[in-house]
Amino acid sequence: MRILFVNDYGTPNGGVEIATRHLRDGLRARGHDTKIFSSSAREDRTSSDADVECFGTTGRSRTLLQTANVFAWRKLALVLEDFHPDVVHVGMCLTQLSPLILPLLRSRTAIYHAHWLRAICPTGFKMLPDGSTCGKPAGHACLRSKCLPLRDWVPLMLQRQLWKRWSGVFDRVIANSEATRSALEEAGVANSMTIPCGVPNRPSIRLMAHGPTAFFAGRVTAQKGVHVLVDAWRSVVADLPEARLLIAGDGPERERLERTAPPGVVFLGTISSEELERLASTAWIQVVPSLGFEPFGLVTAEAMMRGRGVLASRVGGTPELVRDGETGLLVDAGDTNALADALTIALRNRSLCERIGERSRRFAEERCSVDLFVDRFVGLYEELVGRGRARFTLQ
Repeated sequence: MRILFVNDYGTPNGGVEIATRHLRDGLRARGHDTKIFSSSAREDRTSSDADVECFGTTGRSRTLLQTANVFAWRKLALVLEDFHPDVVHVGMCLTQLSPLILPLLRSRTAIYHAHWLRAICPTGFKMLPDGSTCGKPAGHACLRSKCLPLRDWVPLMLQRQLWKRWSGVFDRVIANSEATRSALEEAGVANSMTIPCGVPNRPSIRLMAHGPTAFFAGRVTAQKGVHVLVDAWRSVVADLPEARLLIAGDGPERERLERTAPPGVVFLGTISSEELERLASTAWIQVVPSLGFEPFGLVTAEAMMRGRGVLASRVGGTPELVRDGETGLLVDAGDTNALADALTIALRNRSLCERIGERSRRFAEERCSVDLFVDRFVGLYEELVGRGRARFTLQ
């Protein structure tokens, strides 16, 4: 089969792009022909996985572009005519490519792969500025709650109307977790099913750091709850002065948090994937303290696959991976005291971390392997392509 992946970005910096790379590589290994179409937008010099790019930007005109990207429409029309894909697999398209691309898919087999909640929330996380969960539908509530300034609210409401008008082109909506699927269905998105993401098999390294070490990897943003983690660490280091917290990643919150962080916190910034693997493999436990909705949690699955337990917030699809007391520990999002207590318990007991890590590894191998991820999508592609051919034959 020929599969065309359509994503806002081609650089493998986020979970959507990394999951697409895993799926693409798995499909190619099985003999399928694949291409990735994305915008040229990027925040750093990371090379892109895209085979074809259209214009994109991270500048001031981005909000207008993600509402109506004519450049994406023109380039995608040419790619569709040249490549003739059996399936068009759309991942993330509302932060660069815009809904203008959707009418091009009317006569084609196409799926929408919902990696987050952008289809029903302009920020994608259903989180209010104060960190609490938003329970209202997108619209005037986004303006009243100050999630969006007026200059962004106007074009993004137009984007939302265009999406609702044309999203019927998709034969199936795929969610990356049951929590994502449920949130989409509650907002009126029909014809959905769940396929959890997969991560590559990694060596299960039993050798942990000599001293108690916790690890965080991701964007240093309010939504990811890094400030809650740093605040919780003050209590941890008071009881365990030798403990270390390694924070890998960059973002708008880093400079402020680095200035005020307690002893034992090390901000690593952006590091190579090889260095990340090395450091993450020495940690006793990985921490995912997100405040906003976590659709799946690729970093959680990756940690479990390397044999590390995860201490995470009880949000979104995370509890589908982290079984409290079995494959990790769960706390309520934003609860600094609960996070500090759980960290202290874990970092006082190395053998506990080892046991949780072993169970995490077994769970990831059974539920989150790349092979299973690819197999499920191949089965879906074959089902949809077969159905389309049958309809064509009957006509």
